Amino acid sequence: MHTLPTTDNELAAWLRLSMAPGLRPGALRAMLTAFGLPETILAQPFELLATATDEASARAALAPPGADFSRYLDAVLAWRELEGNAVVTLDDPVYPPALLTMPDPPSLLYIKGRLDLLHAKGVAVVGSRSATPQGVEDAERFSRALSAAGLAVVSGLALGIDGAAHRGALTGRGSTIAVIGTGADLVYPAAHQALARQIAAAGTIISEWPLGTPARAANFPQRNRLIAGLAGGVLVVEAAMRSGSLITARLANEMGLDVFALPGSIHAPLSRGCHRMLKQGAKLVETPQEILEELGFAPPPAPATGTAPWGGIQRPRKRASGATRESAGGIPVEDTKDTGESAPAALSAREAADLSPDAEKLLAALGHAPATLEILAARTDMQDAALQSTLLQLELAGCLTVLPGGRFARASHG
Repeated sequence: MHTLPTTDNELAAWLRLSMAPGLRPGALRAMLTAFGLPETILAQPFELLATATDEASARAALAPPGADFSRYLDAVLAWRELEGNAVVTLDDPVYPPALLTMPDPPSLLYIKGRLDLLHAKGVAVVGSRSATPQGVEDAERFSRALSAAGLAVVSGLALGIDGAAHRGALTGRGSTIAVIGTGADLVYPAAHQALARQIAAAGTIISEWPLGTPARAANFPQRNRLIAGLAGGVLVVEAAMRSGSLITARLANEMGLDVFALPGSIHAPLSRGCHRMLKQGAKLVETPQEILEELGFAPPPAPATGTAPWGGIQRPRKRASGATRESAGGIPVEDTKDTGESAPAALSAREAADLSPDAEKLLAALGHAPATLEILAARTDMQDAALQSTLLQLELAGCLTVLPGGRFARASHG
């Protein structure tokens, strides 16, 4: 799949309008509908543009570009020439069709990697940056299965669940799409440099932000709307009560998409966001197969009894081409924070007393879900003798319980 050839002058017009201060994507789309390509828009008199939109948008569109625009255009043209890079505009056949159903699609996208994935059926896998070991394993396992079935796994390249989702999806034929909140020439967080290179080689990285745009907290909720827009459903693996993942899930629901959540322990802080979604009507899933069946990628399940009806989340009809939804601008301020999630709860005073560093490490690796000796050994890299003695220390201290079947669980203290 190839982009439609865009001349330097055409790209300059797209860039000028996409970067014009005060020109909203919705207003630009109205101008494009009325007049065609950006070069034509820039040639229109103020009165005609104001008639198609409003006076403020017309002024923004016709304002001369900044003094550094020429230098930025040269940088974009040079970046576009690098192997694997592309700038995809709204009029390009390669542009993701799923985003065209939004009222405010980005006028252009900076792409690194495979263009064919822009038209692939996808599912978003998102969750906490402060993921537990169990959450990381679940995200990788689900993403591996979804990708193996041919779905592109969409996520945000953040630490924790996002990174695990990308790593799992890279192993399958569906591969993965990373929607980032910085310029496409930057990688955030820096710890994901190697992962970003893998995604650019075998998957796709997408940014709507100009090259060189650093990580800013305000950019990430806007990025979340694209994650939801590119997906046919959203799976939340772990999430705190105030989480960017919940924003992604809510936006997906507003678009009429399926929202899935993994349940967890009632004692786990990062299960609370998922449990809140489940109370509101998200679909509880325990296996990747359940998601595949809901999305039509597997045979229908056997008839089940006692299935709970859809709950409190409003369920609009599945979106079709041309459908609209409420703009993400209506997100309450307190819900738009995509950073600052609480880490898993610290050890209680009783647990922390007189525990060795190995014991604290093992207790953290145990998380809030039962685990076998083999799982704990893989998570901690502890030798068998040290692992056994540390488990005994934690059991004697009342910090863990031995369950049937050789499993261990964190003890509940009230």
